[in-house]
Amino acid sequence: MIPRAVRRRPLLALISTRLFAFMAVLGPGFITANVDNDPGGILTYSQAGAQFGYKLLWTLVPTTIALIVVQEMAARMGAVTGKGLSDLIREEFGLRAAFFTMLVLGMADFGNIVAEFAGLASGMGIFGVSKYIVVPIGAVLVWTLIVRGRYKPVERILVLASLIYFAYPVSALFAKPNWNEALKQTFIPTLSADPAYLVMIVGLIGTTITPWMQFYLQAAVVEKGVDTRHYGLCRLDVITGCIVTDVIAFFIVVACGATIYHSNHPEITDVAQAAIALRPFAGKFASLLFAVGLINASLLSAAILPLATSYNICEGLGFESGVDKRFSEAPVFYWLYTLLIGGGAGIVLIPQLPLLKFILLSQVANGILLPFVLVYMLLLVNRTRLMGSYRNKGWQNWIAWSTAIVMIALTAALIYSSLS
Repeated sequence: MIPRAVRRRPLLALISTRLFAFMAVLGPGFITANVDNDPGGILTYSQAGAQFGYKLLWTLVPTTIALIVVQEMAARMGAVTGKGLSDLIREEFGLRAAFFTMLVLGMADFGNIVAEFAGLASGMGIFGVSKYIVVPIGAVLVWTLIVRGRYKPVERILVLASLIYFAYPVSALFAKPNWNEALKQTFIPTLSADPAYLVMIVGLIGTTITPWMQFYLQAAVVEKGVDTRHYGLCRLDVITGCIVTDVIAFFIVVACGATIYHSNHPEITDVAQAAIALRPFAGKFASLLFAVGLINASLLSAAILPLATSYNICEGLGFESGVDKRFSEAPVFYWLYTLLIGGGAGIVLIPQLPLLKFILLSQVANGILLPFVLVYMLLLVNRTRLMGSYRNKGWQNWIAWSTAIVMIALTAALIYSSLS
């Protein structure tokens, strides 16, 4: 009879091998999805909880499904073709289409980069640190990390930074929410004709799927060297990232819904206000964790968004790109990254500048570009010449096109509400 300890060894060896393989591909999907919870996203989730309590939690379920569908297509195209999304758009649809995409994405991303540094200034302002000190230090920090680092060490640092988002669930626990009510509202939709409620729904879903995410994810999958042999684990990385990022969003809404919602519904115009407003209800420690999450999100997003833009433009124009390349090997890529970091940080330092207008314009630019990106992706992923047996199945197309149509309609509504 074989001893039990001996029988366990093959099982443990199999689990260890699978876990090691998963850790080897972990990164692109997990990082991309978590960076989506940037200061703008945190502000949107905080507003949803502060204004409507738990009533909008149900939107996170279809949002997570939509995010998984779109992100999985981007990762699959990267693994199968070995090319970034900008590369494929230029090759398949021509330079004009690629140039338009790069132009609008560059404008949108620059506005978002400004918002990330504004979030950093706001978060550190809670601790009494001037933006004239923290923004330049933050800019130098993220620039040094990307420009002087190599891909694998940089990716490990970014994965670790993504784990700091779990400060939000802890903060929500300190808020002592009504968990029964929160779970009920998550799975049973609350419908309302209130215009503010409808606008918030559009904002919650619109802040989740953004154009830059698809470009960065596909480029990161290619640079990591993921191919069809490893794609099963890469898909797991993408799905894990999408679920984790919306779980974090759930706890942000819950934290603000359990506290700020019951305090005469204050309007949050600055994400740092949410952290400060938590203090009387959930305690100083919960407020501190919320602020730490904001600062981490700002730094992580400030590193990734300029990187996504640099990938996009360099791929679209045929320049060398990649964190694994040295400055001399990819000068255009690194100069673009440097200018985006310096410009975004510099604008935040201008006294009395209306930063909300920059954020608004970036959202409109994202809205204009998103339908094009979704349609491009769906056309590309269904081309047999490019994808072979990895093209979308019938049910995948049904879900993906439905997601695209819904996102286009919501984006149109978001643009209309932003400009009205």
